[in-house]
Amino acid sequence: VQLQAFGGGLVQAGGSLTLSCTISESITSINVITWYRQAPGKQRELVAGITSGGDTTYGDSVQGRFTISRENAKNTVLLQMYSLKPEDTAVYYCAANRKSSYAIYAMDYWGKGTQVTVSS
Repeated sequence: VQLQAFGGGLVQAGGSLTLSCTISESITSINVITWYRQAPGKQRELVAGITSGGDTTYGDSVQGRFTISRENAKNTVLLQMYSLKPEDTAVYYCAANRKSSYAIYAMDYWGKGTQVTVSS
């Protein structure tokens, strides 16, 4: 399974950006798809996750600002990011597993990251 993340870039604080993660096989066979991010000098952290049934979870710092969704017909997961802050600056990774966990250690598949930079 290969994952590719797209959509990173430079945006001003308060702006919005949408990331997409395309998966090489039917995402209906993948139970959990997540977005993680890693800022310089910090640990990788969960941003958002979504299950095959549509259940979602969000990190505390992005709750209410970010939305994760699945487009099954396109084998794609989107991360819509609003009201961006400089502290959202990080490399964003999509990751997936066939289990039922959002935990980083449970991820079986990782895509290359895409850089998001939010200027103040």
